[in-house]
Amino acid sequence: MNLLAHAYLSFNQPPILVGNMISDYVKGKKKFLYDPTIQQGIQLHRIIDEFTDHHPATDEAKKFFKADYRLYAGAFVDVVYDHFLAIDSTIFPDEAGLNSFALQTYQSLSEYKNVMPERFARMLPYMQSQNWLYNYRYNWGIERSFEGLVKRAAYLNESAIAFSIFEQEYDALKKSYEFFFPELKLLAETWVKENTR
Repeated sequence: MNLLAHAYLSFNQPPILVGNMISDYVKGKKKFLYDPTIQQGIQLHRIIDEFTDHHPATDEAKKFFKADYRLYAGAFVDVVYDHFLAIDSTIFPDEAGLNSFALQTYQSLSEYKNVMPERFARMLPYMQSQNWLYNYRYNWGIERSFEGLVKRAAYLNESAIAFSIFEQEYDALKKSYEFFFPELKLLAETWVKENTR
């Protein structure tokens, strides 16, 4: 659930943003029920996930979580990547810039609420009122996100160990992000330029 990354990598195109954010809630052929540009956002989300899941830096980051969380290691790494994106001064030069981006994202999403899958539409007010995208910059925001991940997961019952790993391996996890994210940004930027007008 790397929500901030998917929002940022929509490059300020609202229909792409909507598709990118709802993709996990749109299964199989249901994507064809959406407008073509939203479908492109859904496809972009899946390209981002595929690239992220198979990147060597992600493999390294997952190792820290695998012993305790097995198949969910990648989900924790996704949240960790959002933390480092939120504090990446080459992307968001200051806190005000990140907050402005977060507020604009909520506004853009709200305008499409009537076409969103019900589960995402129900989640959006909480995302906005608790300012999830902005609060990824704080360690306590990551702790809360880990707790939310556990609530949604079928086979997890705690996230305290994951948060401890995040704090202990902070520098190594940051290096994984720094190696990985510029490549992901270039991939997404190129795809959007080639596939949208």
